[in-house]
Formats: sequence, structure tokens, C-alpha cells
Amino acid sequence: MSLRVLVVGGYGSFGGRLVELLEGEAGLTLLVAGRSLASAEAFCRRRGTPSAELIPTRFNRDGDLDAEIAVLRPDILVDASGPFQAYGEDRYRVVEACLRGGVNYLDLADGSDFVLGIGAFDAAARAAGTYVLSGVSTCPALTAAVARRLSAGMARVDAICGGIAPSPHAGIGRSVIRAIAGYAGQPVAMIRDGRPATGHPFTESRRFAIAPPGHLPLGSRIFSLVDVPDLRALAQLWPEAKTIWFGAGPAPAILHRVLIAMARLVRAGWIRTLSPLAPLMHRAMARLAWGEHRGGMFVEVEGADASGEPVRRSWHLVAEGDDGPFIPAMPAAALVRRVLTGCPPPLGARAALREVELEDYERFFTNRRILAGCRDGAPSPLYPGALGSAWARLPAELRAMHEIRGRAVAEGRATVEGGSGLVARLMAAVIGFPRAAADTPVQVTFEVADGQENWTRRFGGESFSSCQFAGSDGLICEGFGPLVFGMAAIVEGVRLRLVLRRWSAFGIPLPLWACPRMEAHETVEEGRFRFHVELSHPIAGLIVRYRGWLIPSHFLT
Repeated sequence: MSLRVLVVGGYGSFGGRLVELLEGEAGLTLLVAGRSLASAEAFCRRRGTPSAELIPTRFNRDGDLDAEIAVLRPDILVDASGPFQAYGEDRYRVVEACLRGGVNYLDLADGSDFVLGIGAFDAAARAAGTYVLSGVSTCPALTAAVARRLSAGMARVDAICGGIAPSPHAGIGRSVIRAIAGYAGQPVAMIRDGRPATGHPFTESRRFAIAPPGHLPLGSRIFSLVDVPDLRALAQLWPEAKTIWFGAGPAPAILHRVLIAMARLVRAGWIRTLSPLAPLMHRAMARLAWGEHRGGMFVEVEGADASGEPVRRSWHLVAEGDDGPFIPAMPAAALVRRVLTGCPPPLGARAALREVELEDYERFFTNRRILAGCRDGAPSPLYPGALGSAWARLPAELRAMHEIRGRAVAEGRATVEGGSGLVARLMAAVIGFPRAAADTPVQVTFEVADGQENWTRRFGGESFSSCQFAGSDGLICEGFGPLVFGMAAIVEGVRLRLVLRRWSAFGIPLPLWACPRMEAHETVEEGRFRFHVELSHPIAGLIVRYRGWLIPSHFLT
């Protein structure tokens, strides 16, 4: 099957990524369109020789749309330009031109009024034999797909909360910044306490930790309310929901806090709008980008099961490097692929709440550095709770060592190496690490009490203890007296690795650059649980290294 797809904004931030997602499809003609033909030609040259045919095209959404569509003859028009919040009174002129020309329409809109207003064209779309889908993007298409997955089996959904944390290096487009500046501090409709309510974007915030099970977490961030279709559109799927909330957690944090302060001035009436500041905001985001080149997203659903017991589930995603900005284009790419296989969406005009499933996204995730998974809020032992859906991927021998409810003992053999320097020996002595031994018996006693695990390790005749507990940011925390280390539990094949992410002394956070370096992992060899722990410091050198094997000897409850 052949298909002509006109991508308006086809060389822009999201339109260009949509083209990249689809360029491997033979039989597909992509009209890469925008106001500048030179920019479209330059973009197409950079794409090399893809399987799809890429045709640079000039398209002016403010021009004679009927004539342009008649000449280009697309089967589908995808509007990936925006900002849709700023389209003005004649905001649906592209939709109307598509209906007159019998062309199917998709857009990547995230403006609430625009997306929710698309339903007014339902009868006209059916009469024209076309489908008109708005919000074919992260919000609300991905949010709705995730919420459907999380709410499966729930008898009632009480609350849906979500948020996006873009990488500070993602290069947010001007249209996105213009949209944010336009609605920051302005009143927006939403659902709160089971009733229609008014919110003011960037003037109310929540903190959430994005921690995909078994992967390096993004960590805890402040998310501020944003104007997205989800605030009202998700009520079409879950009318019983009492609260629907969605936020953004941009970085660096200092720019986010400045935006919060400015939005509050708008809400108070001291500033009419932040729109004139959009160019300055865009330059500031581009020049003050620091921190990890990672972004993320979360969705959390609260409700009740058939017996009335409360249920809380969450979905977490982290995208590494430049892969995050592909996510908004993925649902449109999935729909175009479906049409190529002869499975078009049903006719009519609507918000894209049921058009794609989470599985559609996951197929794209596998080819990129995008990691996601679910967590169940039900009580569980420390490690199963920290690992969530990744727990089942661990070998049985590792699970047996960490699925503790009460008291457990494991025994084996270990080799211990110590540092040779004075500072290293002092550090080891303060914590109580064992002295060097080539081959010594080791016993570890685990005791679970008050939500934490107390580990007592005995190497020969020496012992030291620590307590482990769940951190609020998805980390496993281990305390040695006044020192507390926060570690991410990462599943790498059959290996469980612990990666240090933060530390503190007497409750005071300390800089990570001054922290001891740690290499700690667990694996299975010859049917045995094996461990490797190594601590060092840039100044002191090796502090301690111990490795060996353990076998659970008995479990007591």
C-alpha cells in the first residue's frame, strides 16, 4: 500500500522527529512541509537515502489551503507546527480545509481548548469519510494509554496524576515556549475534588520521583501544573475521577522557580501575560542548560479494587540523551504505520484518547534509550518494592536473598582486601569494615523491623552492621551510623547493580563529588548467589573490597 503524508512543520522539533520515525517505511511518501522551502530541502538532504520518499514542500497554513491541498494531494495531513494555543479565532482552518478536500487529519496539539474543541467536527468528518484526531501526542494520547494500563482491574478510579520532566539539553522549541508563556498564571479548567474547578498553571506544584523499575532513576523533582488536554479530556474515560492533575518539571530548577514566581505575578494581576517574555525565556533555556542530559515522565493512578481496597499504581519513564523529544511524535507515527497496513482509525473527529496503546510506544522504545516500567504501591519487602516490575527479571537465587519478611541468615565464604593508606584505614575503621583475609567464612543476618532491614555481616571474628530502607525518591538507602547513602537498584541481565546517587551526614546532604566511589553488584554463578562490594575514594584510594558467595541457611519469621 502507498500513502502520502503531508507533515506541516516537518523540519521542526517534533515534525522532524516524526519524519525520522517514519522514514524507514517503504511505500510511504512524506511531504516535509513548512514556510521555508530551503529549510525543508536542507532537512531532507540530511536524512540521506531513507526507504520512504521524502519530498521538501512549501506549505503556508495562512495561505490558500484549499489550493495547496489540492496540489499536494495528501492522504493524511499531520499538523506538527503550533503553538496550537495561539492559533486565534480561526484556529481550525487547516481542519476545515482537510474536510473540504477529503483529507484525513492528525495533529500533535497539546492545547486544552483546541484538542477538546475538535469534537465539533465529528459529523462533518463522518460525512466526508475521514478521521480527524487531535492531541496525537504525549498529552493526551500517551497519558491516556498509560492510565488505561494502570487502571486495568480497578473497580473505580479516584485520581490521575502525571508529569513531564524534559532534559535541560533537549532544545525545547520556540512554539512550546510561546505556549507556556501564554498560559502561565492564566485560569484553566480542570477537575478537582470531583467538581469542575479552575487552576493556574505554574502556581501550584507537587514533588514526584521518576524511577523506572530496575533502571537509573531521574530522581525527585518539583512539577508545576500545566495547561494540557488531560485536565479535562481524561474525565471522558473516567468520569468518576475526583482529581486529574498534570505538571511539568523543567530543569534547571532555578529557571523553574523563576517561572513559578512570574506565573504568580500573572495570577495576582500584576502582569497581564508572559507572552512578550517568550523570546527571552527561550534564550535562557538554551543558554542555562546544565545537569544530566536525561528526561522523564510519570503517570500515577489511584482507585479501588472490586473489594473496595485502595489501589495505587504508577508508571515511570526515563529517556536518555536526545531520545526524549521523539516521544511526542510516536503516536502519530504508530497511526500512520497502522494505515499503511490497512488498519485506519474509525471515522469521525475526536481527541486521541483511545487511538494508541502503550504497546505501540513500547515498540518504539526498544530502538531507543527509553526505559519504562510500572510500580505497584502495595506493601512489599524492600528490594521487591524498589525494583517494581523489574523484580521478576532477577534470577531466583537473587530474589531468595532479598525477599525477606522477618529474619533470615545466609552463610558462605569471602575474600577481603583493605586499603594501604592511613586515611583509607581510618575510614574503614570508623565504619567497622573487616581486615584483609584471603578466604574467610562469612555470615549475614537480615532482620526486618519497622520498615527497614538491618544487616549484620560477620567476616571470621569481625562484624559490622548497617540498616537499609526505602528512600522517598525510589532509591534504596543504607545507613552506617550518621552516614546515609542513597543507591539506585539497576537490573543488568542477570546482575543486580547498586549505583550511588546521593549521600548525607547527620541528615545534611553532601556533594556527590566528595562521596566515596562504590562498585557493588550481585549475580549468580554456578547456582550460587555472589556479591562484590568495593569502596574507594579519589584521595584515599581503595577503602575496602570484599567479594564472595552466600547460601541462605535458614529463614525465621
